[in-house]
Amino acid sequence: MTSFAWPLVDFAARFLDRDEHEAVLGDLVEGGESAWQGLRAVLGLVLRRQALLWKAWRPWFASFVITIPASYLLSGVSISVTCTAERVLWHKDLCPMLPTGHEGYGLLLCHAVLLVVCAWAAGFLVGSLARRTVWVSAVLCVLPTLATLPSAFEMDPFLRWSMVLFLAPAVVGVLQAFRFGTMKLPSATLIAVTVTILLLLAWTNHALWVYNWFLLVPTWCLVATAHSPRRSLRAAA
Repeated sequence: MTSFAWPLVDFAARFLDRDEHEAVLGDLVEGGESAWQGLRAVLGLVLRRQALLWKAWRPWFASFVITIPASYLLSGVSISVTCTAERVLWHKDLCPMLPTGHEGYGLLLCHAVLLVVCAWAAGFLVGSLARRTVWVSAVLCVLPTLATLPSAFEMDPFLRWSMVLFLAPAVVGVLQAFRFGTMKLPSATLIAVTVTILLLLAWTNHALWVYNWFLLVPTWCLVATAHSPRRSLRAAA
């Protein structure tokens, strides 16, 4: 039982900072604590550290203002892209109740780019704002899928899996946020302007659900939090 519990202790300690992770495990070994005592101690410390993180606004904003609505909308866009591709490319109609306006290759490309860019932007924003609580955002991200699970079983299996197409670019965005921290202002502005133009194109072709305008929020938030030399000089001053 002990050999099974120590890997759990090590896993739980990974939610701490790297230096603290090593120090806590070293103290447990030197103190002669059992694996289960160590697990309780580490979990208590992790919970206290996590509670301190939630005193700031960033975890709340990333998890509840960005993650939940964005994942719900992007799940719908994922299905829309799949249905449009089925009708335009393969002349099938798996979802006749979900038309996407004046369908064609251009509108399909517009939807696909919107899906990838908006999912990536939301992931990057969440990863840059709340890196240490990103696991909460990951859990909340699957809530829309769970909420639609009963009706999903009535769908074609291909459509059922298409609901999570947005996850791949979102995960890439989170990982790149971990690596780079923030975006440069020109890159963030280019992404925001591109998404705005694509949403306008979808709207003029009667292929935009009104709530999808929310997908502008993560992209323009990237602009607001982007790194620019001018901002850095003002901060230094």
